[in-house]
Amino acid sequence: MPKGIFNVPKAYNEVVKSYAPGTPEREEVKKAFAELYNSTVDIPLYIGGEEIRTGNTKNLFPPFDHQHHLGVYHTADKALVEKAIVTALEARKKWSAMAWEHRASIFLKAAELLAGPYRAKINAATMIAQAKTVHQAEIDAACEFIDFLRYNVEYMTQVYAQQPASSEGIWNRVEHRPLEGFVYAITPFNFTAISGNLPSCVAMMGNVVVWKPAATQIYSAQVIVEVFKKAGLPDGVINVVYGDSGMITDTILDNENFAGIHFTGSTGVFNDFWGTIGKNISKYKTYPRIVGETGGKDFVWAHPSSDAKEVATALSRGAFEYQGQKCSAASRAYIPASLWEEVKNFVIEDVKSFKMGSPEDMSNYISSVITEGSFDKLAKAIDAAKASSEAEIVVGGGYDKSKGWFIEPTVILTSNPKYDTMERELFGPVLTVYVYEDAKWEESLKLVDETSNYALTGAIFSQDRYVIEIATKALENAAGNFYINDKPTGAVVGQQPFGGARGSGTNDKAGSVLNLLRWVSPRTIKETFVPAKDYRYPFLG
Repeated sequence: MPKGIFNVPKAYNEVVKSYAPGTPEREEVKKAFAELYNSTVDIPLYIGGEEIRTGNTKNLFPPFDHQHHLGVYHTADKALVEKAIVTALEARKKWSAMAWEHRASIFLKAAELLAGPYRAKINAATMIAQAKTVHQAEIDAACEFIDFLRYNVEYMTQVYAQQPASSEGIWNRVEHRPLEGFVYAITPFNFTAISGNLPSCVAMMGNVVVWKPAATQIYSAQVIVEVFKKAGLPDGVINVVYGDSGMITDTILDNENFAGIHFTGSTGVFNDFWGTIGKNISKYKTYPRIVGETGGKDFVWAHPSSDAKEVATALSRGAFEYQGQKCSAASRAYIPASLWEEVKNFVIEDVKSFKMGSPEDMSNYISSVITEGSFDKLAKAIDAAKASSEAEIVVGGGYDKSKGWFIEPTVILTSNPKYDTMERELFGPVLTVYVYEDAKWEESLKLVDETSNYALTGAIFSQDRYVIEIATKALENAAGNFYINDKPTGAVVGQQPFGGARGSGTNDKAGSVLNLLRWVSPRTIKETFVPAKDYRYPFLG
């Protein structure tokens, strides 16, 4: 069999298409949207080569029109979850032994399928299932997902290339083995790219996976499954189950072959995983890898030297793109008194110009939030602000769930820097602003650092380089992704590895070699060419 030391194609970032009127990509996605929206799906579980329809189904609806029926998905019972584990472990025998370049080829092919024939479909599915505008779908479901696949292949080769030095007469080498067992991937509703990346980057390193997508993302997850199958991913490598989250998780975490969890979701749920894994630790064959990106309460801080229009634009985009349903979305802001009136007027002007409705109308900047539960949580916070003596609504404040889960982009001004919505993650289009005295700008940095238990993203604005240096140092632990004179969202694979610490996760940086290192277990091999034949050392005389 021919052998070689192979160079993979150089990774690059997929170019974001504009979808401007008259462009071919706009017409393609409109056609795909209409075809999907006017048909229904019957989504099975995927265990090995089987498509399993249990008959225990749940309905799928677009969040911007909860009366429109998209189809159903089938749910698993405990026996099927156990079957998925057994199937994954059986598939591991061949998959973990497959030459790395063949694993690489599968995922590189998946990237090209997404860049070409599946681009319109996965974008349209994300627009329908998650109420993303075409721009938000393009940068997520197409471009970021493609970038994850391409860059992870390159990072995989960097992991394998990490080798030790060898002394004379000895050859030292390291095998980067797959984990012993299977990995549980739990993915969120808000980013199709994350849903594709969490199971695929684990599998790329030779591991097998049981994957549970969020119920609110199953519709577009089905397209991911289709792409992986088309790319040639062998049956049983990534097994997909839906259903009761508690039952699925308990079944998986109770299995002796559980080797790791790759998670994006809420901090509270992740904390529960840690507790359960700790209680079960004596059951496992190996210490599980626990990797998670969780919540955020992301900040924008402005110095008096800032440009008011730049700050306002960062807030309008950072807080309200995709209805604020990003872990990185700006949700608290600290603005100096001297700039506040100007910043406020710009933001009000922006918000009043936003159009809201179905993503099918591409003139809409805002659509609905994901579920009725999210809607109710946000509406309650807005009502509380209206009634509070410590807060006032600057703009927005309306909501309507008669057709979809629509929350108006809302700005709350508070006189209390520890007001509820300055501290609590809401995950929606609600921004809370605290105005500080200009002379107390350094004190306000301490406030930014100490207010939240999270440390995911944050942004500072200033035109004074000394201030930028001071703020960067003062907020060293406040954000895993830190932005200077930019909004705190929009990390690009290969450019800004993403993740935070504190209550925001393990900071293993999705889209970097750091994350892939969590999914291998190194074995050091020392080979001596001419072994010793006498136990005696020279010092013995």
